[in-house]
Parts: sequence; structure tokens; C-alpha cells
Amino acid sequence: MKQKNDFIAGMKNSFPIIMGYIPIGITYGILASQAGLNIITTVSMSLIVFAGSSQFICIDMINNGAATLAFIIMTFLVNLRHLLMSASLSLHFKKSNAKILPLLSFFITDESFAVGSAEINNYEHRDYFFLGLGITAYLGWVISSFIGVSLGNIIPAIDSIGLNFVLPAMFIVLLVLQIQNRLDIFISIISGMISIVFIYLLPGNWNVILATIIAASLGVVIERWNPGT
Repeated sequence: MKQKNDFIAGMKNSFPIIMGYIPIGITYGILASQAGLNIITTVSMSLIVFAGSSQFICIDMINNGAATLAFIIMTFLVNLRHLLMSASLSLHFKKSNAKILPLLSFFITDESFAVGSAEINNYEHRDYFFLGLGITAYLGWVISSFIGVSLGNIIPAIDSIGLNFVLPAMFIVLLVLQIQNRLDIFISIISGMISIVFIYLLPGNWNVILATIIAASLGVVIERWNPGT
């Protein structure tokens, strides 16, 4: 019974994620349709890849006639940050059945990681909590993709610039929910500044990975020097 309650709690905690996924997923579906992809291909990408940034980049690469190998390499590089997120979350699943871990890892996204990291310690059955969180967010992404591609032939060519703010806004909200003290604020600012610097120095998503490693390491050092920070 507790497992069921924790699963339902995960579903409820996915609400802010879904609210962010809906406009982004619909936009992805519309752009995919306008790039010449049919409903099956568009929705299948959401079902199998489940990575918004990679899917948007793929649409742009399709429009530019990129090769299949380029898609594979790009997806790998863009999602390298998931290695860090999965390593962090794995600490919460030490008592979980090993058979469920591959399924949990599939549902790791930036958003589910942020919400999961903030809430997961409040539940006894953490694997069921994250499973409820991940599955619900996943369905929200897939359904919104389907809606978007279904509307693609009806809605004229769109300019997605106005929607670019939706995803960053969602991340800001998720970040604020996790801030508990001055150290969290300091590390958040430092990681953001480092990431901005690396954007202009490094290709791909290396700015996210390196900023995460440096800021996290700095946070650990500061916390050990000043335990009450």
C-alpha cells in the first residue's frame, strides 16, 4: 500500500514538469510535421528518445540534410549530462530491485532529476516515487508531441522564438524549489556564470557538464570548511 501511495505521490509531483512539457512538446510536434515527418516517426522519436533538446536539434538537422551517423553522435553528446544525473540519483536506489533500475534510468530528464532530487528523500519507496514521476512526465511529453504533429498541417509555419522562454522558466522554478540556504544560492549563481563562460569556449553541451562538476565540487569544499553554511 505504501508503494502505491509513493507512486501516486510521484505522479502528483510531475504536474509542474507536464505544464512545461505541453507547450514545448506541441512545438516539437508542429516543427517535426513541417519538416516532413509523419505522425508515427514524430511520436516514435518521443517514445524512444525522450529528450527534448536532442529532438529539436534532430529536426533542425533533418532540415539541413544531415547524415544518420550525425544524429547518433549529436544525441550522445547532448545527453552526456545524464551520466552525472544518473550517478547522483543512483545513491537513492541502493535498496531497489536491480531489474527496475534500467526503467528508472530511461525516465531521467533534467526536469525529473530536479524534482526527484528535491522530493525523493521524503518517501520510503523511492523507486516507486520516481517511477510515478517519470512515467507521468513521459506520457505528458508523448501526448503533447502527438497533439503538435496532429496540428502541424493546420497551423501555418511558426516562429518558436516566443516559446524559447518556456523551458528556461520551468528550470528556474524547479531551481527555486530546491534552494534551502545561502550556499545553494551561491552555488546556483556560480554554476550559471561558469556555464555562460563555457558556452563561448566549448562546443555542444560541455558547458553544462563542466559547470556542474566545478560548482558541485566547490559546494562540497565550502560545506566541509563551513558545515553550518
